[in-house]
Amino acid sequence: MSTTFEIKVPDIGNVHDVDVVAVEVQTGDVIEVDQTLITLETDKASMDVPASVAGTVQQVHLKVGDKVNEGSLIITVLVSKEEAATPAPAAEPAPAPAPVEEAKAIEVAPAPKPAAPAVVETSAPVVSKGKAHASPAVRLFARELGVDISQISQGNGRKGRILKDDVKAYVKKAMTEGITVTGGAALPKIAVPDFTAFGEIEVQPLSKINKLTGQHMTSVWLNLPMVTYHDEADITEMEAFRVALNSEKNNTVKYTGLLFIMKALAAAMQQFPRFNSSLSSDGQSLIFKKYLNIGIAVDTPNGLVVPVVRDVPSKSIKQLALEIGEKSEKARAGKLTAADMQGGCMSISSLGGIGGKSFTPIVNAPEVAILGVTKSSIQPVWNGKEFEPRLMLPLDLTYDHRVIDGAEGARFMEALKYYLGDVRRLLV
Repeated sequence: MSTTFEIKVPDIGNVHDVDVVAVEVQTGDVIEVDQTLITLETDKASMDVPASVAGTVQQVHLKVGDKVNEGSLIITVLVSKEEAATPAPAAEPAPAPAPVEEAKAIEVAPAPKPAAPAVVETSAPVVSKGKAHASPAVRLFARELGVDISQISQGNGRKGRILKDDVKAYVKKAMTEGITVTGGAALPKIAVPDFTAFGEIEVQPLSKINKLTGQHMTSVWLNLPMVTYHDEADITEMEAFRVALNSEKNNTVKYTGLLFIMKALAAAMQQFPRFNSSLSSDGQSLIFKKYLNIGIAVDTPNGLVVPVVRDVPSKSIKQLALEIGEKSEKARAGKLTAADMQGGCMSISSLGGIGGKSFTPIVNAPEVAILGVTKSSIQPVWNGKEFEPRLMLPLDLTYDHRVIDGAEGARFMEALKYYLGDVRRLLV
C-alpha cells in the first residue's frame, strides 16, 4: 500500500527568500534517501537539500530561480506505507550533542581560502549510505575541494561521522605526503535549462572519443598551469623545397609542410631536453625520455584522436609521409589501436588546412608541451633595405609552466624557427 509524502525545505536558519539554483529531480524519478533534491544558495552560503524518504516523485513544486523559505514544498513523493511511517533516513535520531558538535566545528573552522563561501549546515545531519558518513553540507565542502569523500573511511564526529575538519586534514595530508586527491568536482556544474521551451531540439549522444577527450582535457585544464607563446616562422625556402619535391617526375609521395615541422620540432626537442620530459606523479622530479615520438592530432568523424609517430629523428621525410598517411587513414576509419596512440613525447595540432591566425592548444598531459600550427600567409618583411614578400607560418607553443619557464619556452621557439627557416640545417 502506498501513500503520498511531502518533502519541504528544512530549517535553514533565520534566512528568507533563498534562491533555488539547481533542481536535481523531475516527475517520475525514483529517488533514494539522501539523494539531493535541490540546491539552495544565498550570497554567503550554499546547501543541498536531501530526500528524507525513498519513492517515486509525483510532482516537483519548484524550479530554478524560485525563492523559498523554511517549510516551502519541494516535491510530493509516492512511498510505501512503511516508508511513510519512518520518513527520516535514520530512525535512530542522533543524540542532541552530535549536531551541536558538528555545527561548532563548522563555525570556528577557518575557510580553506578567502574566496570560498561558507556552507550552511542542515539542522538534522543526514547519514549517508556506504562507508562515508557525512552530512550534505560536508559532502558539498569535500566536492568543492576536489575530494572523494569515500576515501575518508572514518571521521572524528560522533559514530565516526566525517566533519569539515576531517576533510581539511585529508587535504593537508595529501599536500604534504603526495596523496592524489580525486573524485570531487572542483567546479560547480553549469545549469542546463529546458531548451524545448524555446523551440525544437535534437539530442545526439557524444561518441566515446568525445567523452574521453573531454574528460582528459578538463583534467589537464584544471591541473596544469599552462602558458601559450605565439610567434611566426619564415618558411619561404622550406615551401619552395616542398613544392619542388612534389613536382619531381618520379615522385609517388605527397610531401606536406607538417613533415618538415615534425623534423624541426624533433631537432628542437633534442636541443632542449625538458620538452621531451614528463613530471613524476608526485611532482618532485622530471622523467627525461631517451626516445622521441611525436603525436599528430587527426580530425575524424568521431572526434579528435592523436596517433603517435615513433622515433622521428631517425626517419626520413618520405618515411614520415608514408607513416602519417597510413595512420591518418586508420584514424578516420576508426581502426587505431590503443598502442597507436601511446608513447608520445610532444604533440602537434595543425589547423593549417582550415585557416586561422592563432589559437591556444591544450597540452596532452603527461606530455609537457604541444605545438599549434595555423595557416601560413605572404607578408611584407623588412630585410634591412626594403620590404620583401615572405611566407610566414604562425606557431603557437603551449607548455606546462611547472616544467618550462618563459625564457626556455622563447629559446625553444627560436630554435624551431631556425630549423624551419632553412631545412638544410636539419642535416647538420
